[in-house]
Amino acid sequence: MSNEEQAVLNFFAQDENISLALTLAEQLDASRQQMNNDYWLKLNERIAAQISDWQVTTTADRDIENCLVGLHLHPPGEHKLFLQPMMEQQIMGGIPRIYFGLMWIGSPAPDITQRTNIKMLRDTLQEEGYKNNERFLAWQWTRYHPRRKDFLLRFSTQPDALLDESAALLLRLLEKHNTVLQAINTELQAAPQSAAVLLDQLRVNLKH
Repeated sequence: MSNEEQAVLNFFAQDENISLALTLAEQLDASRQQMNNDYWLKLNERIAAQISDWQVTTTADRDIENCLVGLHLHPPGEHKLFLQPMMEQQIMGGIPRIYFGLMWIGSPAPDITQRTNIKMLRDTLQEEGYKNNERFLAWQWTRYHPRRKDFLLRFSTQPDALLDESAALLLRLLEKHNTVLQAINTELQAAPQSAAVLLDQLRVNLKH
């Protein structure tokens, strides 16, 4: 910390300046939140401009108004169960950190997760350093902490470089695995319809 920065902190630490310090802190928190939102909006635009077979949408915090926390990709068509590429920030140790990967939308049955193509994709991504759990087929932390001073300063002074780096993480994942991922989601989309057909056939057989 420079002498100038310490002098400013000492000034606001004085009892007669506490009210001003709190007002300034509120304004700075609002500015930090706006920069955070701008990051996700611009990242959303950057990724959407480079892919055509996914719909890219920002993710909002359910508990905080006007607070963006990430983005997610949706395959074309209606899906009750699918794997969703995503990137989001999560608070760890009081500080948000960005992670990304493939998240399950819906609750896959155990036999679904053990299908050959899904298991092969999970194993391949695990070899590439991704973790997995019941909610995520694959996920990985990034080095980005979107509320920290170093991140915000870089976003302010070198936005294109930071956005390109961030987008590349998710785009590289899609570049390597998009074909099999799309095939898996297509198969998952067809599965409920196949089940309905089998049920209809069973009903017909029972009538005879």
